[in-house]
Amino acid sequence: MVNGRQKGAAAEREISKLLADELGEEFGLSFKRDLEQYREGEHGDLVCNDPSFPFVLEIKRFKSGCAAQPKWWDQCCAAARAETERRRVLRPDAPEKLPLLVYKYNHQQWKWRMPVQAVMLAGWPHNAHGYPEDAVFDWGYAVEMDTRTAMMLIRELMTDATDV
Repeated sequence: MVNGRQKGAAAEREISKLLADELGEEFGLSFKRDLEQYREGEHGDLVCNDPSFPFVLEIKRFKSGCAAQPKWWDQCCAAARAETERRRVLRPDAPEKLPLLVYKYNHQQWKWRMPVQAVMLAGWPHNAHGYPEDAVFDWGYAVEMDTRTAMMLIRELMTDATDV
């Protein structure tokens, strides 16, 4: 029998390494497991060393299935909102953190789910977003993609963050 916590921890380490391999050299990013997730709720699974990294990551690894379970996305969105609130206590103008759900079933590839808002932000260079600063986006509108596409979008968002 597989221990669920061990399987989850192994998945978190796998995604941490993948992100570091894909983005570390270019942006100096590293990721580590957020052990606060076990002490209190509404924390992501991985923490990035760069506070401008735009996402809160939730990692899921299960035996069988074909799509993300709605409760995973709800958990990821709650963690992103909570992280935004924690950061804004220290810095009221801190940018909003976005949810990023990374999940995989046995014998399938990793899938990455992010709000449509992230795709919109990647399309507007240098944070000239073209919408009011107080615009509210519905994270119920989300897109799923493969790893390669997710890395491209994250690179675009990180490039905009470092160009400002």
